[in-house]
Amino acid sequence: MAFQTEFTVIPLSELKACAQARKAEGSRYVQTLAVNTEAGVDIVYSFMLGDRMSNYKLVAVKESDVVPSITDEFLAAFIWENEIHDLFGITFEGISIDFGGKFYNVAVDKPMTVISPAQLAAREKAAKLAAAKAAKEKAGAPAASVDAELEAKLAGMDPEKAAKVRAAMEAKAKKEAARAAEQKGGE
Repeated sequence: MAFQTEFTVIPLSELKACAQARKAEGSRYVQTLAVNTEAGVDIVYSFMLGDRMSNYKLVAVKESDVVPSITDEFLAAFIWENEIHDLFGITFEGISIDFGGKFYNVAVDKPMTVISPAQLAAREKAAKLAAAKAAKEKAGAPAASVDAELEAKLAGMDPEKAAKVRAAMEAKAKKEAARAAEQKGGE
């Protein structure tokens, strides 16, 4: 049989029951992964049974949410739960081996949630452009121009990459203008 993997989004309230069900069916705990997103922290719990990897995803967990620990079912999860607490600021309730925020000795609180000023500016610009576009559409105005949509996409990119794309677009526009001038002069 070939390796299989599946992802299922579950609400925070079902995490404990999910871990209990995985334990009851004989699955083994593999890992817990956390990713910082615009909406919060996504947390993915992975379990393996035979050749099937089952991943259960909690979406947009907020710092104010309390996540129940699964260490009473799978003790090895204490490593990931302590790590996610220290690096992302997520609170876990009932960790069997709780380091109390001292699993990592980091210079910055919640370092995985820190974004650069350039990233913050890009996110704010993209949000403003999206809001302006939505307001125009709501008012019955035609959709924003292609340039505005492209600019919104560039605002969400890495600033260095966005600058390279803008420079390439400017060079292309200059070439097109020069071609148009040549054609007009040749007529």
